[in-house]
Amino acid sequence: MFLVGLTGGIASGKSSVIQVFQQLGCAVIDVDIIARHVVQPGYPAHRRIVEAFGREVLLENGEIDRKILGDLIFKEPSQRQLLNSITHPEIRKEMVKETFKYFLRGYRYVILDIPLLFETKKLLKYMKHTVVVYCDRDTQLARLMQRNNLSREDAEARIRAQLPLTEKIHLARHVLDNSGEWSATRRQVLLLHAELERSLEYLPLRLGVLAGLAALASLLYLLSRYLLPHP
Repeated sequence: MFLVGLTGGIASGKSSVIQVFQQLGCAVIDVDIIARHVVQPGYPAHRRIVEAFGREVLLENGEIDRKILGDLIFKEPSQRQLLNSITHPEIRKEMVKETFKYFLRGYRYVILDIPLLFETKKLLKYMKHTVVVYCDRDTQLARLMQRNNLSREDAEARIRAQLPLTEKIHLARHVLDNSGEWSATRRQVLLLHAELERSLEYLPLRLGVLAGLAALASLLYLLSRYLLPHP
């Protein structure tokens, strides 16, 4: 199995592309969902966040108030680093668990939906392939204004807050251009899926695991022969 990191920009169409991959039966892990999951009450990250930021970041039901915490880390970069040091290890653990489940089920590759793949760079080293869902700036702006009912000024501010798509396309191995008709984008997704399915990059790891299991089985057999009493 190998990992495919998929990212995009606000209103670039990443969610629609993910839906196509899911319809094709692909394994998809949404890192945002994992990030929300690991900070739920009862999890280690939740306890450490409360210890670090105080109970004022909690809602009445005990869950993290994402708005209050977001405001805190937006104003103080050091606070953002502290939060990342708490959540990122837990997110990686959950990602490994989810990925291993798909490995056992025989999937050749797993897509990780990572909004800040190139911004944080933390997970890049694990990705065999990287994919950016791109659209040109005018299309992105128009879609965002319509989707979120924003003024042009507010929409431009949100786009500026992210790494430009024009930079991301130079960092990615694959680019899905969603600037035009959706049918054209969907065709690109189908072609990429076919390319990834044909890839043999999953074989080394799978063969290595099988060899390891075979060696373990042989060892257990030998131990049983020599250590256990025979009639």
